[in-house]
Amino acid sequence: MPLVEHLYELRNRLAVAMLAIFVTTVVGYIWFDVGFFGGPSLGAILKEPYCAVPTRVQLTTDGSCTLLGVGPFDQFALRLKVGATAGVVLACPVWLYQIWAFITPGLYAKERKYALTFVSCAAVLFVCGAVLAYFVVSQGLAFLLSIGSEVQTTALSGDLYFSFVIALLLIFGVSFELPLLVVMLNQVGVLTYEKLKAWRRGLIFGLFVFAAIATPGQDPISMVALALALTLLFELAIQIARVSDARKARKRADEGWDSWDPDAPSPIDTSPSMLDTTPSVIEPPKPVEQGVDRRIDDVT
Repeated sequence: MPLVEHLYELRNRLAVAMLAIFVTTVVGYIWFDVGFFGGPSLGAILKEPYCAVPTRVQLTTDGSCTLLGVGPFDQFALRLKVGATAGVVLACPVWLYQIWAFITPGLYAKERKYALTFVSCAAVLFVCGAVLAYFVVSQGLAFLLSIGSEVQTTALSGDLYFSFVIALLLIFGVSFELPLLVVMLNQVGVLTYEKLKAWRRGLIFGLFVFAAIATPGQDPISMVALALALTLLFELAIQIARVSDARKARKRADEGWDSWDPDAPSPIDTSPSMLDTTPSVIEPPKPVEQGVDRRIDDVT
């Protein structure tokens, strides 16, 4: 298609994606306080890690498990922020499909297969990272709130708490994509198994440093959990690279590319092929029918 038509298509797909995010944001805004089909509300789900913290480090001791609001617009702003985040997550099938439908016409069939595989793996890894962060956040909060609890009690506001939880979920989910990036670079030949094997210790050290910097709470529990999970995923990525490189080496050996002497002439047959010298038959132009205008302008 011409460039203008590509821009029109991009505009339409962005409009569909934004409309889907708007609708799911409204759903998330309602879900924050109202549970659907008898299930818990989104606010109760996100507040559960705080409620799992020992009562002695919470603001109240009557078991009410409530967060603090310090401004008149805190409730609305918090509900809108959580609803917008939930809307982006809930609408991901729609906007991911719009991205996929926009780029897939320019890909070959093999490239579409690989792209679809990597997108599916990326979605699964993101969900796994977010689930791990959800189970780790209560342990991290218990550690952070229990330090110096004999001197003071930390009064968590709803905005700070939900911002902390959402940031931890996103950081864990995005961090789980790093091993997939290693596999992609190996598939295109940028990173080999030998390099990854030689860099294994440095990569593991870098993962622990990355986990220490990336986690928002800076507590040792979430840092260690993220670093250990990434280490396991990176080891899996290295083993996938080993299998892939071995398969590529067998294919090259079968084709005989590595056995060729680089100083010898190429064994590829470079003799010119015979040209088809048979003259082509050119049909004479058809006569113009009476009363039919056959004129063609320059644009046509």
